[in-house]
Amino acid sequence: MNLNLSGKKAMVCGSTQGIGKASALELASLGASVILVARNEEELKKVKSELPGPGNHDFLVADFSKPEALKTKINEYIQTKGSVDILVNNTGGPASGPITEAKTEEFIQTFSNHLVCNHILVQAVLEGMKKNGYGRIINIISTSVKQPLKNLGVSNTIRAAVANWSKTLAGEVAKYGITVNNVLPGATLTVRLQSIIETKASKTGMSKEDVEKEMLQEIPMQRFANPSEIANAVGFLASPAAAYITGINVPVDGGRTSSL
Repeated sequence: MNLNLSGKKAMVCGSTQGIGKASALELASLGASVILVARNEEELKKVKSELPGPGNHDFLVADFSKPEALKTKINEYIQTKGSVDILVNNTGGPASGPITEAKTEEFIQTFSNHLVCNHILVQAVLEGMKKNGYGRIINIISTSVKQPLKNLGVSNTIRAAVANWSKTLAGEVAKYGITVNNVLPGATLTVRLQSIIETKASKTGMSKEDVEKEMLQEIPMQRFANPSEIANAVGFLASPAAAYITGINVPVDGGRTSSL
């Protein structure tokens, strides 16, 4: 099976921590040159120094809460540094809470951070992928696109929009040798998971330990995922071996999602 990414350039968003960082490390280990994208320049420099492999790694400082500035930066980067073969769209999710209590602006901001910014990045890299005859667009979303999650009203709504955008895009670009797929992480040991646990504990009066136990009871494997396990799926979908796989959702959730 050909997993070799030597000579490929991969742009990984939200890559200073969690799943984004793990994905950057995995792609670099497979031989790709990785472009890290996040807001914090110091953290970007730190992660860049940790990337393995022979790749000529780089980073781009960008804030997804400012889509027009992101558009300018990514277009300038592509014009200066050249095309990208692999794009991993990954952005931190919105705050937890019931949909009945969500403010209108929360939907608008989350839609912008996720779908609009994903679209801006895709439009910037698409021509290069077409020219190269090789492209991998991988969106880190959520299992909520298959089964909505309790107390994540805004996230459930916007993640579904991203999944349908992705499926539409996959059908349009497949003829150019470009694949578009979604990785759906389950409960993963990240800062976001810790925040969700703490928020639920504070609102319900439960201890964090009891919240964790309740969450683990829903997972057949009885444990949370490590970010590297999500990154393994990203690495495969980015590789030549996955050339005929497009337009799908790949849950990496320990069996938690009850639908096929």
